[in-house]
Amino acid sequence: MKSFDEIWAIAAARKGGDAALEEMLAAYRSKSAAEIAATPDDRLLASMARQAFQAGFSWKVIETKWPGFEAAFDGFDVNACAFPSEEKFDALLKDTRIVRNARKIMSVQTNARFLLELAQESGSAARFFAGWPDADEVGLLEVLKARSSGMGGESAMRFLRGLGKPSFITSRDVTAALIRDGVLEKPPSGKRDMARVQAAFNEWSKQSGRDLTAISRVLAMSVGV
Repeated sequence: MKSFDEIWAIAAARKGGDAALEEMLAAYRSKSAAEIAATPDDRLLASMARQAFQAGFSWKVIETKWPGFEAAFDGFDVNACAFPSEEKFDALLKDTRIVRNARKIMSVQTNARFLLELAQESGSAARFFAGWPDADEVGLLEVLKARSSGMGGESAMRFLRGLGKPSFITSRDVTAALIRDGVLEKPPSGKRDMARVQAAFNEWSKQSGRDLTAISRVLAMSVGV
């Protein structure tokens, strides 16, 4: 496995030098645990919904329609979304302001209930995410996969990244770098592969003092265009 310094050197050579690479990374600053813990429940639910609806769909369409999503789902008020009436659900299925996909609409209800459960368990849902150790992102992804809806794979990773949680994303470029550097032999497809990814990121974090988001970005910039 390459050292982080070796990976950095490759990325810096491709992106115009160390200073240029540092400037690119500055745009992806992770939030502190305190900042993450202060995230309101409605913004957590909105972020989960955005990722769920974007999966397998044009993100540009979702972006254009997003004000309609906010209105249709009552500003993503967690209590309102967790317990909608049958009439509300039927209305959403006909609401042209959103993407009328029954499974994805139902995921908002499931995720609202999930956030309420986390609030009971941890004082607030945001506090739960803030307190989860960065060195075990894979474990947090497993929680999201098991207890929420539409939060598998990259959707969950991008949700965490959007929350400001230090996180890697196994995008095409990052995966290519992981294969190049001997961490994986193929795109990750199971718990064993993801454990290898986590271990590699943790080692690179120790070597560099950088968080998972920064390391993920450097990997991505060391390949691709």
